[in-house]
Amino acid sequence: MKKLMIPAAVIAVGLLAFAFRPSEEAPVPAAASTEEGSLKWYTWEEAVAAVKKKPKKILVDVYTEWCGWCKRMDKTTFNHPEVAKYLSEHFYPVKFDAEQKKDIEWNGHTFKWVAGGRNGVHTLAYSLVDGRLSYPTVVYLTPQFERIMISPGYKGPEDMLKELRYAAEEHYKNKSWNDYLKGK
Repeated sequence: MKKLMIPAAVIAVGLLAFAFRPSEEAPVPAAASTEEGSLKWYTWEEAVAAVKKKPKKILVDVYTEWCGWCKRMDKTTFNHPEVAKYLSEHFYPVKFDAEQKKDIEWNGHTFKWVAGGRNGVHTLAYSLVDGRLSYPTVVYLTPQFERIMISPGYKGPEDMLKELRYAAEEHYKNKSWNDYLKGK
């Protein structure tokens, strides 16, 4: 039994080290479109300014640079033509790095990066997800910055479209997410 424990421990440590190694991919700039027809991402400040001029709901993609599922969601879900189109029409999509160190002044409060854990956390990200730090997490907000829902975890295009419609079409006002999924 002891002979099996050491190789199993070595394999487990190796898998963990591989799973959490930093990516060599460059991050997409927050407010840049990478190609014609692709999704335009806003910074928090840009979305706040935009919603004052033209009210729309806000989708906040709370991510980290080291999160593999976040990168996969960027490639497979947010780049999906139907998702990108629906998102652009009905929301201001915000990319928010939960570990960014830049202060954000908003709503009479200064949100800052706080050291702790692996890489620290930005207090706005912490506030948006009610302290449940999991990446990726999508937060849906009304134009008045009232939270519609918090949705942790990776979602493929089909599941993302369900969530987008639930928020954009305001089904949340008269039915729970679970009832919406069941068709009630």
